[in-house]
Amino acid sequence: MRVGGTSRRFPSVTRDTARPEGGQRAMGAGHAAPYRQWPLLAVCCGVLTGLLVTVGEFRAGALIIGLSLVAGAVMRWVMPSVGMLAVRSGYTDIVTYGALGLSIIFLAMMAQPEPWLNVPVLEKILHFVVGRDGG
Repeated sequence: MRVGGTSRRFPSVTRDTARPEGGQRAMGAGHAAPYRQWPLLAVCCGVLTGLLVTVGEFRAGALIIGLSLVAGAVMRWVMPSVGMLAVRSGYTDIVTYGALGLSIIFLAMMAQPEPWLNVPVLEKILHFVVGRDGG
């Protein structure tokens, strides 16, 4: 039953939603599906390599993971079509990939023992929160 000429049914063809950015292919349709999504595969392979390296050397593996995410941010910024590496808008993807990658890199550089990067402010905050006597 219609009231006011509108139906409560969903239309069979949607005309007012935008196609997601990730639907665009990085390569033409003549290539196999994995090759069309090479930017996403490159980032995933880098993260997987970093996870495997982490088993033997934590800091090196974490750096590889962080660098893979930063490379994903750079690809998202530079390339016009990155396939399914595009999840949201370009700005959101670049900020997310970049912030996560840089955070992982900085945390890997500050990891104990013998950190490569020493941030005195963090030690002051730790001493303030925990207390100098440890209690």
